[in-house]
Amino acid sequence: MRIYAAAPARATRQIVADLLFVLWLVLWVWMAVTVHDTTMLLAGPGRQTEESATALSEKLRDAGGSLDDLPLVGDGISTPFDEAAQASDGIAAAGRAQVEAVEDLAFWLGLAVGAIPILVVAAFYLPLRWRFIRRASAGQRYVDAVEDLDLFALRALARQPMHVLAKISDDPAGAWRRRDPVITRTLAELELRASGLRPPRVQA
Repeated sequence: MRIYAAAPARATRQIVADLLFVLWLVLWVWMAVTVHDTTMLLAGPGRQTEESATALSEKLRDAGGSLDDLPLVGDGISTPFDEAAQASDGIAAAGRAQVEAVEDLAFWLGLAVGAIPILVVAAFYLPLRWRFIRRASAGQRYVDAVEDLDLFALRALARQPMHVLAKISDDPAGAWRRRDPVITRTLAELELRASGLRPPRVQA
């Protein structure tokens, strides 16, 4: 598999572009984590409310239970403490619900902040890179001898713009049919460069 072009200049541009894409990913992942952590700070009051209310509820129930054990006091003395403990449980539940709401908000907000710019760039960049890799890898299997240049010359005749072909010859198709070695190699080099490949060396 050929990932980068054979030409050093083009390969350098591709490597730089890949590095910039990776840096883009890292940047927006960091931004997403930062937004998530910052949003989670809003859960602090709700978490403190839950912890305080839960602790108060436990103490009230302990106090009510202790009074129930006293002789001559009566079983109903713990009822106000139990009711207060239930009220504290309600406050703890409200605090817990607030924490869960903030956690959901932090997750979706961080995901949106990170995913949207990453997906927008990836939707344009990754298909371009994949098309190049597929095209270069497929073409690489055929570039092992000068005789293979005929195939790439034919592809150049079919794919290259007319004004580019006119610069090579007034009759590039006729030259290719006559198997003109110079025109054939020039046409093949056009297609090979477009595919990120280098033509085979001419043996002396």
